[in-house]
Amino acid sequence: MKTGVFRTQKKDGSIYYRSSITFRAKHISLGSYDQESQAHQAYITASTVLSAATDYQPDDYQERLFPALPFRKWISLINFKNNGIYCKTPIYLRSNFFQYYLSPEDVLLFDADDLFYYSNHSIMRRGGHLFVAEYGMQTNIHSRYGIRNFARINVDYRFVNGNPCDYRYSNIQVINPYHGVTITTEQGHTVYTTRIHIHGDYLVGRYESLVEAAIAYNKARHILSEKGVQKHFEKNYIEELSPESYQAIYDKISISEKILRYTVS
Repeated sequence: MKTGVFRTQKKDGSIYYRSSITFRAKHISLGSYDQESQAHQAYITASTVLSAATDYQPDDYQERLFPALPFRKWISLINFKNNGIYCKTPIYLRSNFFQYYLSPEDVLLFDADDLFYYSNHSIMRRGGHLFVAEYGMQTNIHSRYGIRNFARINVDYRFVNGNPCDYRYSNIQVINPYHGVTITTEQGHTVYTTRIHIHGDYLVGRYESLVEAAIAYNKARHILSEKGVQKHFEKNYIEELSPESYQAIYDKISISEKILRYTVS
């Protein structure tokens, strides 16, 4: 068997080949291949990259120059060689932040504080959304930054520098963190509308402030629960208000008659 190649067998009896390399006392898997020659080529390429006098950079990758070595593995190897930290995900460390390479052209930026998380969670892009596999589920990474599902960019949140691939905390501004609340502009006036979903969307009301709209959602949620609606409604947490201030707004806020008269069928 050629150097760096291991012959193994699938459950159906078919044969395939695994390639790996040891660098700085770390055993690194390079992937699985149908042909022994491919697995060996991956080993040769990885060995060439790791032993090169030049410190390759992410943009130096060319498939024809580094055959059989996937781009994601290339990033992991050169990051280990240049920066001394091995990440099994395609991460390249920079000063105070890191780049996560979904592809040579699709690069995400994260703060160094997120390194442990993303070095253990692979990011997938699907339908314009970014997910990680977590606890057997696909979780939108937006939730890590206080961005709700279905939140609208430049309405409910925005990227300060205009780059939607820059997930550094200083670059994410959450405008509307609350469930059930939408922000619109009508004749130059900002309107905060609250809706709650039972069997379809029910209008709770329109309010003068974001906080009032968020508390109105909580009030509608509580009323519906007391009426016997068996549904989990997320609660809005308004951390900037004291319990007394929250209760004062809660007591005076108006709720649509449709909610007040709702009955469980």
